Amino acid sequence: MKHPLFQFEFCPRCGAKGFVGVNEKAKKCTTCGFVYYFNPSAAVACFIKDRADNFLVVKRSKDPAKGTLDLPGGFSDMYETAEESARREVKEETGLDILSLVYLFSLPNIYPYSGFDVHTVDMFFLCEVDSFDVAVAGDDAAEIVIVPKEKLDPEAFGLTSIRQAVRMICADPSCRV
Repeated sequence: MKHPLFQFEFCPRCGAKGFVGVNEKAKKCTTCGFVYYFNPSAAVACFIKDRADNFLVVKRSKDPAKGTLDLPGGFSDMYETAEESARREVKEETGLDILSLVYLFSLPNIYPYSGFDVHTVDMFFLCEVDSFDVAVAGDDAAEIVIVPKEKLDPEAFGLTSIRQAVRMICADPSCRV
């Protein structure tokens, strides 16, 4: 297995070649001594529920997993809380404003992006809205899909952590979702 930073040959601090792996999550510059730790990026995914207990999911318009179902969400921006990320991503992908937001759980993930594996910690939220009447697919969502909880099919979701989260929600009758 390749080091997660195998594509990084040059030190981001001094630019010298000789940026070598020191363990499974760090590289060190042999010239200036800078050590870079490869930590996961923060990402959010949202189970969006209306007052009738239906869920809004989206169909992905881009790879990876183009054409499969997904939960609205994405990467957190710098200086943004996970809650702000969830609200922003839901607005960008669906046009909806969240009424309430509750943290559920997190899962590690690897998200392939432009030939690079981005390690993430995906934070899952339960979001409630009044209705889906004004929902419109936007950003990287190709289509809005409304599904009752009992009809959620984990295998229809293309991304690993999302599929795992949907399995967890579908399998746990005591889950607050």
